[in-house]
Amino acid sequence: MKILYSAIATILFVSSCSVTQQYKRPELDLPENYRADLTLTADSIQLPWKLFFQDPLLITLIDKALENNHDLQMALKSIDQLDLLMKQAKLALLPTAAFNANGSRGWSSNNSLNGAMSSQFTNSKYIDDYNAGITVSWEADIWGKSQLYKEQARASYFGQKENYAALRTRIIAQVAQAYYRLIALDEQLKIAQENVKLSEELLRITHLQYQSGQVNSLAIEQSEAQKKTAELIVPLSIQSINVQENALLILCRMYPDRVQRGVQLVNLLPQGLFNTGVPAHLLSRRPDLKAAEYDVIALNAKTGLAKTAMYPSLSLSAQAGLNSFLFKNWFDLPGSITKNLAANLTQPIFQKKELQTAYQTAVLEQEKAAIQFQKTTLLAVAEVSDGLANYKGSSDRLALTLERGLALDKATNDALLLYKSGMATYLEVISAQNAKLQNDLERNNLEQEKLNSIIDLYRSLGGGVD
Repeated sequence: MKILYSAIATILFVSSCSVTQQYKRPELDLPENYRADLTLTADSIQLPWKLFFQDPLLITLIDKALENNHDLQMALKSIDQLDLLMKQAKLALLPTAAFNANGSRGWSSNNSLNGAMSSQFTNSKYIDDYNAGITVSWEADIWGKSQLYKEQARASYFGQKENYAALRTRIIAQVAQAYYRLIALDEQLKIAQENVKLSEELLRITHLQYQSGQVNSLAIEQSEAQKKTAELIVPLSIQSINVQENALLILCRMYPDRVQRGVQLVNLLPQGLFNTGVPAHLLSRRPDLKAAEYDVIALNAKTGLAKTAMYPSLSLSAQAGLNSFLFKNWFDLPGSITKNLAANLTQPIFQKKELQTAYQTAVLEQEKAAIQFQKTTLLAVAEVSDGLANYKGSSDRLALTLERGLALDKATNDALLLYKSGMATYLEVISAQNAKLQNDLERNNLEQEKLNSIIDLYRSLGGGVD
């Protein structure tokens, strides 16, 4: 018993010791501001996505994606797994208990000591042994292992929850951009069909002028070529629409089908922008940054566990049960009662450098995670800066394209009227129509680009709240 008391005293003395290093956030050196800043009367970035996106058909698609997407469902299963591990880690300080019952019969040789004693005392050629008991063991948490286990499990759990939140935001952005891409393709098809009608009108007038001898066959051929240029865009647009519908429905875990959509891109452009704040706000908004930091925290705990493995461990065990060599006396109390107490102190001495290598590897993994956290933060700030630049650039270009479109619309109408009266050549009409076609297509692309830049900003600034 003196040994047991000494062991308990040792536990109380060293239990307050700590050989692990407290977590410290890696240095990030964040800038004070972005390269460009945008302001708004309301902080739109904190809007729930159902308020941020106004189109009810788009909201329905996003709802289906969040409910059915395979990647999101797998991420939820990972969260459930880590939740189980976190609950298990909370029990690390508790002792373990096991019940065991067994019976055995052994035959020893007549020339062995056991065989001779068996024949003498039991008048039998075999020896029976019946055991039943409960064993309780407990390892003293000298170096704070239980806290490290809980810290690692907790960081892994919350890190996965942040990964899930980041994945949700990414799925929302992907569905919205795919939906806008689909509407842009509808607009592209409409532009092509309208240009085909303009080309048909030019071709009709050219035929009339050819019949009256005002133009030659070259005018008909070039007018026909202009019409084919517009017609080629029609099947390409239809093909792209079908492929885009399939891609959008896959995000929603739905089989290929027709996708309902409503308004034009120009009606989807929001009237306001984001209050972007400062780069430091990203740490509290972006789930992928929080997940990256949780990874560092988990690996810091893992490093601590690898370090404690090189230090002594102290465990206590107690066993109580029943033992008899005769079955009829197995449960004869108190004669069959057996008890045992033990204290065990273990200090690794030579493990072929396995423990030291495991510790050094854990340190390197933690350093790699810290570098990854810094990299993720750097890229996050860059994404916001890119989003701001893309938004401003697309907005400025779109404004110029709209102004040019007004001029080209008038030029096309005027050229056609002048051509009818013989005051302009067919080449001038074709040139004006081609310029209008290209400008309309560019305007459509810029409207989509502007919407995409807004969604990229919404995602890169952390998304809204649910």
